[in-house]
Order: sequence, then structure tokens, then C-alpha cells
Amino acid sequence: MFAVLQKEINSFLNSLIAYIVIGVFLVAIGLFMWVFPDTSVLEYGYADMLTLFNMAPWVFLFLIPAITMRTFSEEKKAGTMELLLTKPITDLQLILGKYLACLILALLALVPTGLYYYSVYSLGNPVGNIDTAAVIGSYIGLFFLAAIFTAIGVFASAITDNQIVSFIFAVFFCFLIYTGFDYIASVDVWGNTSFLISQLGISYHYEALSRGLIDSRDIVYFVSVVALLVLGTKLVLESRKW
Repeated sequence: MFAVLQKEINSFLNSLIAYIVIGVFLVAIGLFMWVFPDTSVLEYGYADMLTLFNMAPWVFLFLIPAITMRTFSEEKKAGTMELLLTKPITDLQLILGKYLACLILALLALVPTGLYYYSVYSLGNPVGNIDTAAVIGSYIGLFFLAAIFTAIGVFASAITDNQIVSFIFAVFFCFLIYTGFDYIASVDVWGNTSFLISQLGISYHYEALSRGLIDSRDIVYFVSVVALLVLGTKLVLESRKW
């Protein structure tokens, strides 16, 4: 697994993918936080990072599928998938190696946003007037959000040999699981079950973590969804033996 992980990370770092992903993420979030008047912290008048944590999921929704679309699709199209599967590693180790490499790249984009926290912290009146617990909770939420989006992207890449199709599938599934359940729950036909339906989506659990409330139920939700998606990817790869 670690050999696959190292190979994938080296592949990312030796291409423009990693630098484009990190650059696009930081520029997009920077524009929303500091430039656009409707969302700028400077115009908002409050020392918080809501703009970052509200917009990052939507940026991730497109950037992470762009990272993951090549994981298995490129191997299939290049004809190296069969060679890769003959290596002395299990399907699960192969999947986890590629999955972790993509997740690490996505998380690297979050590291420079620590400068945004320092800036908002310094701009507070008095200095440091920021809800640090909520910021930490939101970062934890973004970590798990990236974990699920990455798992969706890897799964989408495993079911097709076309990177563009993989990207489209991943964006659709990410959107569906992030906010689709909220739209479904808002339809006035479910009655008392609408709340349960909304809990199936990521946004409910992400917003709970963003308030600084680290609830084990939210953590279990994120871990369970990632595990199911990894298992689904494993089943797709194993289908070649059927």
C-alpha cells in the first residue's frame, strides 16, 4: 500500500496537478474571503472564517473529482490496470494507496489557509476575538468532507475508463450526498421523516462540526460512508474475476 501511495504522490508532485489544485483552491477561497464585497471578511465586520468554511465544500466539490478522476480510469485506458493488479498487493491495499494519495493532496490545499486564520485572528477587536473552537471543528469537518469526496471520486474512477465521465459522475455524486438529501427532505411530503432524510446528507453533519461540537455520531457517519465507498470500489475491482 505504501509503495502505491508513494508512487501516486510522486506522480502528482511531478505533474502540474498538485500545484494547479492548491493554487485554484487558494485563489478561489482568497477571492471570496478578501475581495468579493458580498462575502469579504473586511466588509462583513465580524472576525470569523464562515466564508472559508461555507465556500470550501463547493470548491472541493469540483477540485477533488479533478484529482481523483485519473486514479483508475487512466490505468484502464493506458492498459496498465492488468499489470498493476498482478503486483503482490491486495485490491484493498491498492485502493487505499490511491485513496490516501488523493486525500493528502486535497488536504495540502488546506494547510496555507492557516494564514487566513492568523489574519482574521489579528484583525479581531480585541486581537484574538475569534471562535477558535468553531474554527477547529470546521477544519475537522472539512477533513471528513474531503475524505468522503475523495472516496466518491475514487469509486467513480473505478467504474469507467474515461476520465471525463469519471469527473462528471464524481461531481454529481458529491453534490447529491452533500446537499441533495436536504432538497429531498424539503419536499413537503415526508412529514416527520424529513429530518431523518436530511441526516443522511453530509451538510447536516458538517454544519454540526462547524459549530465546534465534536459529536461521535457525526464522526461515525463520516467514517461509515468512507468505508462503504471503499468497499464499493473493492467490489468493482473484484468484478473482473466474475
